[in-house]
Amino acid sequence: MRHYQVDVNASQWSLTQQTRLKCELSHGIPGYGTASFITEASKQLNMEFNLDMLRLPNRYDLATVYSVPPRWMPGVAKREIARMDLRKQYDGDLPSASAWQMLTELEKGFWPTIYYQDWNNSNDSVAVSLNASAFQEEYYAFSRCISNLLPYSFEDIAYTVLAYKKNSTELTNYAKRRLEMIGEYLKEDLELELVLLDGYTDSYGGSYMNEQLSVRRANEIRDFFTSLGVDTSRIEVTGHGEKRHTSPNDTRLDRAKNRRVVVRLAKNQA
Repeated sequence: MRHYQVDVNASQWSLTQQTRLKCELSHGIPGYGTASFITEASKQLNMEFNLDMLRLPNRYDLATVYSVPPRWMPGVAKREIARMDLRKQYDGDLPSASAWQMLTELEKGFWPTIYYQDWNNSNDSVAVSLNASAFQEEYYAFSRCISNLLPYSFEDIAYTVLAYKKNSTELTNYAKRRLEMIGEYLKEDLELELVLLDGYTDSYGGSYMNEQLSVRRANEIRDFFTSLGVDTSRIEVTGHGEKRHTSPNDTRLDRAKNRRVVVRLAKNQA
């Protein structure tokens, strides 16, 4: 069996990403690659384990992940944590429940170890161990990072409809809160490719005045985004006035639905 692991005295864990959008805790394994635990801003707590291999699998296979006691825990048996699919030319990964279990085993001092048959040599088995030495301090920092993640993702704000009070550029209270959410996100992630702002009004008043009002509404949102650092050249503003209603203008509630700015955000997801 070929065993890849870092020596106890050389073991290092590092918080390689620490923002309100993403936290990543990484552990280098000499001669093999990097093991990482990754969680991102979302409405739901999430976690993924990723095994970035220097030599990717050349066939489909199955690995078994065990929690292995270190040498200074004599008499303690190893326990199976999960089965991990090895996909041709892809890094290994595990979903949230298994990733969290690996973290808690590391916290207790155990070494999560991945076993599989070598795809390049049928005579060899491979073991890849995560060393629990020097884990605690960085794990606590990782936990603090997780607690500071935004409770929503890019997908939650990428399409937003902001509603307005009658005949004004003042947002409703709910729309103000939505805009604050977008602002909090943009403070952390300015790598937007395009921002489309489409302003609309109800049918009260003259059509020209309504068109100008729709432009003013959208321009104020544009100015807010640029104040957060979004490049003006990436923002497109269109004032539609009283065109393209989403509701009739027969009642007060229906007219309120037509007073809006639609915000559409696009970014490179690569």
